[in-house]
Amino acid sequence: MTSTTIRIAAALLIGSDGQTLLVRKRGTLAFMQPGGKIDAGEQPAEALARELHEELGLRIDPAESVYLGHFSAPAANEPGFVVEAELFQVNIDVAVTPAAEIEEVRWIDPAGDGDLLLAPLTRDLILPFYRSSLATIA
Repeated sequence: MTSTTIRIAAALLIGSDGQTLLVRKRGTLAFMQPGGKIDAGEQPAEALARELHEELGLRIDPAESVYLGHFSAPAANEPGFVVEAELFQVNIDVAVTPAAEIEEVRWIDPAGDGDLLLAPLTRDLILPFYRSSLATIA
């Protein structure tokens, strides 16, 4: 792994209506999955639980998040960097509030892009992955 790699834990946060939550960090334009960097010695699910609490005031049990896989894409806010994401599905039915570096949250229908500028990881990999999983269930 090179120094141009950012290791993160990210959530495919799904509401009771099937919509997914995206976040936008302060001073940036692209919306992305909630989550963040994995600290040294931290397991991805633990990092996700910590980040969701810091960024959205959301408390989850790491054991209840469902691991979906490893995804990689160019970083939205760090030119020349690649994001290596461990993605987990987390279903919630509670309100979230932007905190820490999160400026805005949006629930979107996963069938579209919510008319938002999306981070490459979200646009090119995670939303298509979620859409394909919905198609196999239907």
